Parts: sequence; structure tokens; C-alpha cells
Amino acid sequence: MSEKLMVKGTEAIAEAAIRAGCRNYFGYPITPQSELAEYMSRRLPQVGGTFLQAESEVAAVNMVYGAASTGKRVMTSTSSPGFSLMQEGISYIAAAQLPCVFVNVVRGGPGLGDIQPAQSDYFQATKGGGHGDYRLIVLAPSTLQEAVELTYLAFDLADEYRNPALILADGLMGQMMEPVEFPEFRDLKTLPKHEWALTGCNEREPNKVTSFNIDPYELEKMNKVYQEKYLRIIKKEKRWENYMTEDAEYLFVAYGTMARIIKTVVRKAREEGIKAGLFRPITLWPYPYEELHELSEKVGFVLTVEMSAGQMIEDVRLAVSGRTKVFFYGRTAGVIPTPNEVLEELKKKIGMVKV
Repeated sequence: MSEKLMVKGTEAIAEAAIRAGCRNYFGYPITPQSELAEYMSRRLPQVGGTFLQAESEVAAVNMVYGAASTGKRVMTSTSSPGFSLMQEGISYIAAAQLPCVFVNVVRGGPGLGDIQPAQSDYFQATKGGGHGDYRLIVLAPSTLQEAVELTYLAFDLADEYRNPALILADGLMGQMMEPVEFPEFRDLKTLPKHEWALTGCNEREPNKVTSFNIDPYELEKMNKVYQEKYLRIIKKEKRWENYMTEDAEYLFVAYGTMARIIKTVVRKAREEGIKAGLFRPITLWPYPYEELHELSEKVGFVLTVEMSAGQMIEDVRLAVSGRTKVFFYGRTAGVIPTPNEVLEELKKKIGMVKV
């Protein structure tokens, strides 16, 4: 690890990707993540990499598809409307089982929305924004240091499972600055060698990378391979954080930037004698259902807080499975809930449900 540097969120993710071995970036500028592409345009040539600004997000995702087919580490980044444009290509990439990394710095919506931070792309990220039965590995950092570490991890997971991975951040995380300690540069010679990759076939039989089979029975066999892989990911790759949950009587569930705010709420609540705690999913897919279920059995209720109209709450309800009440509090359109207003919401719910 190196000394700590004060960096912006988008630039921290970009530098982490380069240190993880990414040498190919294709993207299109859109606020609030344009600095990530700008950083890559300046930095990649310095390390012998390739940066290309595509004519659109549709073009960018298909460039990612092509570069990933060669087995090299490749990424793109965008924000909500741009990520929507990429969905068809992402489905193709997942079906072709190609490793690559996407970054979505979420902004308010729907439609064009605004450039303020939001969490309203949760459904799109975790349930499959494109067509067909496929999954992305979805990682949700809550600090810039964690964003660096999860970016590094995303490339490794994508390679291990031959599956696209997504860093789901938001406009606040993309634009804030924090001190970050970067890992050392990955030796490119140590990166995984992919026997399936399209690298020229003078000395071997040709490889074939495709997401297509017109025979429904053969296509079903391909789908079975995908689903077996997803089960392996569910078994091995769930990540979460418990914060002050040991004696909690009321449990918050939040992720990303919202989880940072909730940690302040938890501390404020405990200063007033209210035993609150936080469960923070780090992998939004695979979601840590069992771990949340176990905690929910010990509390009076669960309060899910999101910068959306309520999306992750559906997974929270599945996890809790009726063991206790599940409430929701959220703000939309880029409005960020404050610790004091969330604390007041907690107190209202306590007045409704006594432990």
C-alpha cells in the first residue's frame, strides 16, 4: 500500500482499476461520472493502456464486449441514463461469459432526471436491467477507501467467474473527496490466462465467444451453466457489515452513501438511549438474505432507508420473511435524507411498535 492521497471518488475508482490491471477503457461522458473518463484519458496512455471515447454508451458497451473477448481487463463507467443504454450489451456480455467491470454513478431519475445522488437504479443493477436470465456481481461501497478495494476485487471476481461485475456508487460518492490509500500495481504477468480468449490461433484450434444458439435445447444447456455459476457466487461471495447490532432493538438496513448517514443516526440514537443498529449489504447481488434474516429475529422492527422510492426494501422483506415488521423511509430525485430526519422517523416507528 502507498501513502494516503486526497482524491475525488471517480478518480479513486479509475486509479484503482488501473492498479488492478485494467488497460482498456471505453466510455462516454455523462455527469456525475465524467471525471472518471477524463482521468482514464490522461492516465491510461502513461501505463501503455488504451482509452477510447465512444460515440455513445451503446457503442461503448459493445467495445467492452469486443475487448473482453480477448481476455484483457476492461471497464467502462457511466451514470443512470447511460447505464440504461448499455443494458442490451450487458446481457450479451453476461451470456458470452466475459469478465469486465462496469461503474454506475447513480443520479436522480427517472428519465433524464438530474445530476444529484440517488439509489434508484437498484432494481436495474440487481434484477437484470436487460433481457434474459442473467446476473451481475454488484458491489456497493460506502467510503472511497472501500470503493478502491471493491474495484480491485471486482476485476478479480469478474475473472474468477467469467462474469461482468458492477460497482454501484452514487453522485455524492463520485464527487466527494477523501484520503485514500491505494494498493500496489498488479503485475500484469500474474493476471489469469484465459484459454477461451480470442488471441489469435496460429498454434491452436479457433476459440468461439458467443451468446447465441438458435436451438432452444442447446440454449437451455447454456442457461443451466449460467445458473450453476450464479449458485456458486451466492455460496461464496456474499459480503455485509454489522454495525452496533450486538444488542440492537431496532435495525436499520441501508447501503452505500446512505449507510454512512445511518451510522451517524445509530450513534445519535444511542446517545438518547435508543439501541439501534445497522445491517449494510456490501454485495447487492448476491444479497446476504440469511444473514439479515438472522438479525431480524432479534429486533422490534427493521427500517430500510434509501435514496429512492423504495427498491432494496423488496429484498429486505424477502430476507425478513415476516419475522418482524419492515418499514421504509426514503427521499427521491437526488434529495439526501439527513441524520436528524431519519432519527425522527425512527422515533415515530418506535411509538407505533413497542419492543
